[in-house]
Amino acid sequence: MKKLLLRTLMACSVLGISPVSAQAPAGHPVAIAIHGGAGTINKDNMSAEKEREYRSKLEQAVKAGHAVLAAGGSSLDAVVEAVQVMEQSELFNAGKGAVYTFDGEHELDASIMWGKNRQAGAVAGVKTIKSPIALARAVMVHSDHVMLSGRGAEAYAATLELDTVSNDYFDSKARLEQLHKAKATMKLDKTAQLDPLALDYKFGTVGAVALDKEGNLAAATSTGGMTAKRWGRIGDSPVIGAGTFADNQSCAVSATGHGEYFIRFNVAADICARVAYQNVSAQQAADEVIHNVLKPAGGTGGVIVMDAQGNISQPFNTQGMYRASIDTSGELKVGIYGHSQ
Repeated sequence: MKKLLLRTLMACSVLGISPVSAQAPAGHPVAIAIHGGAGTINKDNMSAEKEREYRSKLEQAVKAGHAVLAAGGSSLDAVVEAVQVMEQSELFNAGKGAVYTFDGEHELDASIMWGKNRQAGAVAGVKTIKSPIALARAVMVHSDHVMLSGRGAEAYAATLELDTVSNDYFDSKARLEQLHKAKATMKLDKTAQLDPLALDYKFGTVGAVALDKEGNLAAATSTGGMTAKRWGRIGDSPVIGAGTFADNQSCAVSATGHGEYFIRFNVAADICARVAYQNVSAQQAADEVIHNVLKPAGGTGGVIVMDAQGNISQPFNTQGMYRASIDTSGELKVGIYGHSQ
């Protein structure tokens, strides 16, 4: 890990990123928003204890990211910090709480993008990386590539001495029950497709967007994908422009939902393109894409969006979306249901 730390510090110097310990520079007010997935999230089906757990973990994650920003750290540091808190919780479909594939394993995806110069990194289908978002950032900072997959991504992680685990590290009782439920709804023919809308997936992908004191935006997304996925299925989370996008000239976006639709409609990049080329607000652009483009096509999910001034929008077309934010005034908000709860 010492070797990786030295490499990261050198890369930060080259990229002009302030380490977290640096004195906070004067400049832009900071802000951060996170999500923990969107889907059929109904208050009637949520116990008070479980709701408290979700709200507590969302608050912990967004505060962790904001603390980085408040200390003068970069938006990249902040989104990674927030996402890693959620990767380490079984509440979300990322890292420790990743869903099962059809074959009873876990295959994880993640991506990150920096708005200053559109640098990006992504990993797909990794099985032994403890923090997929950490590897995605390493791909961005240390490699000549944007996306690495499977065994190749894991081999690259070994050269950086990133933390690895056995695949059963990601096991959880709740996710196993979801797999059993999913298989019960599928046809006996193993080539049959599974309709993700037929089950309560909750689309537990996690993500974060942030604006730092240097005025740089960043976005990060991490997921375990879709329950009972197979054949190496990859969703939108590691696809730059679909599940993750950031550009200082427009906005930063992290998405969650039915990934196939987010890929087909290039959701994250489309939102930022509308801001850049139509001269509309990020909130208007996000609302139009989520409600007027994605939903009519059958796509379900939501996004968190941050514009260059730190304005936050969090539209979704499902019953709920786990989300939290701390805006430029320092106000903390945590929500689960509807658009105000």
